Amino acid sequence: MTVDASTDDTQAPQSLGTRAARNLATTTKSVPQMQGITSRWLLRVLPWVEATAGTYRVNRRVTYTVGDGRVTFLTSGDQVQVIPRELGELPLLRGFGDEAVLGELADRFEQVEYQPGELIATAGQPVDRVFLLAHGKVNRIGAGEYGDGVVLETLIDGDHFGAHALVDSDARWAYSVRAVTRTTALAISRQTFDTLVERSDALRAHVQAYRASPPRRQNKYGEAEIEVASGHEGESGISGTFVDYELSPREYELSVAQTVLRVHSRVADLYNEPMDQVEQQLRLTIEALRERQEHEMLNNRQFGLLHNADLKQRIPTRTGPPTPDDLDELLSRRRKSQYFLAHPEAIAAFSRECNARGIYPQSADMNGHSVVAWRGVPMLPCTKIPISETRTSSIIAMRTGEKDEGVVGLHQTGLPDEYQPGLSVRFMGINEKAVISYLVSTYYSAAVLVPDALGVLENVEIGR
Repeated sequence: MTVDASTDDTQAPQSLGTRAARNLATTTKSVPQMQGITSRWLLRVLPWVEATAGTYRVNRRVTYTVGDGRVTFLTSGDQVQVIPRELGELPLLRGFGDEAVLGELADRFEQVEYQPGELIATAGQPVDRVFLLAHGKVNRIGAGEYGDGVVLETLIDGDHFGAHALVDSDARWAYSVRAVTRTTALAISRQTFDTLVERSDALRAHVQAYRASPPRRQNKYGEAEIEVASGHEGESGISGTFVDYELSPREYELSVAQTVLRVHSRVADLYNEPMDQVEQQLRLTIEALRERQEHEMLNNRQFGLLHNADLKQRIPTRTGPPTPDDLDELLSRRRKSQYFLAHPEAIAAFSRECNARGIYPQSADMNGHSVVAWRGVPMLPCTKIPISETRTSSIIAMRTGEKDEGVVGLHQTGLPDEYQPGLSVRFMGINEKAVISYLVSTYYSAAVLVPDALGVLENVEIGR
């Protein structure tokens, strides 16, 4: 008796069965369809750069880090505690590595709560505390041209303010801080910090070295200043200069997405008309592989765009939903923005805000497709941008290409058994069950050449 391996119920099938294969061999029919195929705009609009060595190095001018990153917290119930090593994000504590002292300092922070509209700090008053924003949204409010208040900046989870109090004992608040939502913060007084400085020799030496170090000349982007003289008369001396580079530039290694496609030789031999079974199996496998590639290029923690936007290029929404004001601010952070990327539900939320204001966004033609545009910048739908459980998402704005110092995709072509640029299909052999195997691989990454090439509008509420 002959046993049909494709109908053996004792094992999970490893390849397409003959019953399903017959669906492509009888009647007038369509090619196999797949719901998971999306427009994949990111892969289509990114310029692709050849990474011939499998690694791409981004050389930049040297940038002085001033400790303006975000702080991470641990939460237990309604209690919040700062992770000790995260205190290194404060300018004064940048580079301080004594974990025992940092742990003691973290324990000295007190948790404070604020209601919407409550003042946290008042302009002109002495700065006597440092605040770490654990949860919520606050506005920094300054004085306008005619004395009225203007919002200078909106701060969200992980931001901090008042750190200059640890350096300057006479510092005063140059702005007011007001809670926009219910806010949880951790605070430490200057007096408590000074007490710990007196007790720790290592911390005292670090603080003294920081206060004694001369300020580094830098431009508004944090890059080392290039000295240039202008407007002088006569025989004034002209200063010399040089352009300094980062000594340890970032390198992007190509990532890989792979799968093994299995096709039974009986299917490939007997059910191959009028459609090539291997070709159809391969076509849909490649579609799934490209979908995973785009997902990784957005969400991978090492090189994904959502995780590689500079902290100064991440801004929160002013009121929650994505408004024209929010997108205008996102555009103002960079020159020559070429594309927005947003989840379709975020685009719908933006359209609702426009409708409420009586504004009608433009449309743009993208390869024969009409898409929503704002200020002439196409807003491309992308379902790979996640939506949180609380119905918030992100909107990306970017400039692309090496020439414009933008965002680029990385791949390598000319692979052995290359089927598409940067994608190979390798025959792996036939096993004892007559199953043919093919290794399908694609290699890719993404690089942000300068920080302002990529910006993210965060905490975009789409549920309102």
